[in-house]
Amino acid sequence: MAAYVIYQGDVVDPERYEAYKAQVTPSIAAAGGRYLVRGGAAEALEGDLPCSRTVVVEFPTKQAALEWYWGEDYTAIRKLREGAARATLYVVDGTD
Repeated sequence: MAAYVIYQGDVVDPERYEAYKAQVTPSIAAAGGRYLVRGGAAEALEGDLPCSRTVVVEFPTKQAALEWYWGEDYTAIRKLREGAARATLYVVDGTD
């Protein structure tokens, strides 16, 4: 069953965040993930938008998503995002 990593955040250091984006993209692909949403324009239909940037990445399984997130490669890359954005990141099971 596919799983989805959802990121919602506000960029506070655009230069550092760009460096993060350049490195995170290949790490996602190497782990079998693919972007479904990557910071496109959002419009609130009910309530307020929780942040300025939303990213949704599909992985083939929840285990693949967790291995990517906790893996050495992304752990190092994640340090670039620290201080560059205030964010919430979580994984959600898809439907089968």
